[in-house]
Amino acid sequence: MTRRYRILLTTALALALGGTLVACGTDGDAPAQNAANGPRATAVGAAEAQAGTVRLTERSLGTVTAKEAPTVGAEVAGRVLRLHADEGDQVRAGQLLAELDPGDYRLARDGARAEIARLETLIENQRRQVERNRELLAENFISQSMLDDTEAQLSALERQLEGARAEHARAERDIARTRIVSPVDGTVEERRASPGEWVGTGAPLYRISTDQVLRVHLPFPERVATRLRPGLTVELASPAAPEQRIDGTITELRPSIGTASRAVTVIAEFPNPGGWRPGASVTGTVNLSERADAVLVPELAVVQRPAGYVVYVIEEGRAAQRVVRPGQRQNGHVEILEGLQAGERVVTDGAGFLTDGAPVREVSS
Repeated sequence: MTRRYRILLTTALALALGGTLVACGTDGDAPAQNAANGPRATAVGAAEAQAGTVRLTERSLGTVTAKEAPTVGAEVAGRVLRLHADEGDQVRAGQLLAELDPGDYRLARDGARAEIARLETLIENQRRQVERNRELLAENFISQSMLDDTEAQLSALERQLEGARAEHARAERDIARTRIVSPVDGTVEERRASPGEWVGTGAPLYRISTDQVLRVHLPFPERVATRLRPGLTVELASPAAPEQRIDGTITELRPSIGTASRAVTVIAEFPNPGGWRPGASVTGTVNLSERADAVLVPELAVVQRPAGYVVYVIEEGRAAQRVVRPGQRQNGHVEILEGLQAGERVVTDGAGFLTDGAPVREVSS
C-alpha cells in the first residue's frame, strides 16, 4: 500500500507541474503576438478634396412691399354719395371707386356760363360802339380820348370774358373730379371713407396695392456695404410661398446706414410669380463674388482640435493630421483656404475619433 500510494502521488505532481508549464508558456507568448500584429486599424469613410467654385454670399431677412401703393384721395371737397369698391376688391386703372356730391360745382359751372353769355353780349355791343366812335373821330365830331375810353372798356370786357371762361373750365374740371377712379391696376388694401361723410380736398379715401411687381427691403451689415451695388442678383425665399425660389435684382441702396441697426438697406425688385403678397417676410441671399478652383471637402472632414481646425489625410494607411484654415460653407462642403491640396484623400466619417498617426482602414459609406 505504501508503495502504491507513492506512485499515485508522484503521478499527480507530474501532471500538476506540466499544466503549470503549459499555462506559463501560453501567457508568455500573447504579448509577443499582439506586439507583432500592432494596433487595430479604425474603419473610416473618406472622400477626395475637390476643386470647385465658391460663391461668397450674404443673407438677410427683410419684408416684401408693393412697388406702387398709391393712396387715392379726394381732389375736391364734398360729401360722399357712393362707394363702388371695398377692401380686398381687385380694381383696374380708371375704374370708378367713389362719387362725391357735384351739386356745388354744377352751380358754379352754370354761374360761369351765365357770366360768359352776359359778357359776350356786352362785348358785341362795345365793339359796335368802338366802330361808331372811330367814324365820328374821322369826321372830328369826338375827341381821341373818347375813342380811347371805348376801346379800353372793350379790352376790359374781353379780359373779364377770359376769366369767366376759366371759371367755367374750373367748374367742369371739379365736376369731373367728383368721380374718383383708380390710378393703377391692383387690390384695395384699405378703405378710409363712408357714404354720407364729408371729405376735404386731399382727404385719403382708398389705398391701392399693386402686386404685379414687388419690392423687398433687405438690411445688410455695414461690413459688406462697399460690395453691394445695383444690378446684383438676390435669391429670394418666403414662408408665404415656400415652394418657390425666385431671383430679384438690386435696384437701389439707401444712401445712409441705420444708426440703430448699423445696416445698409438694399431694395430689390422682382415680378410676382403668384402667391407673394406685400407684408410677407422674405430671406434674401446675395452673391457678392465667386472664387474659382477653391479646395472643397465635406463638412464632416473638418474637426476641432487644440491646434485649431484640422483634417486627417490618409497616407499609407494612417491618418495624418493637417491644420487647415476653413473658409466659406456651401451645400454641405467647406472651403479650405490653407493646409490642403485638391486631390488629397481625407477622412470624413469617423474623423472626430482619430488622432495623428492612427492606423485607419477605409470603407465605403
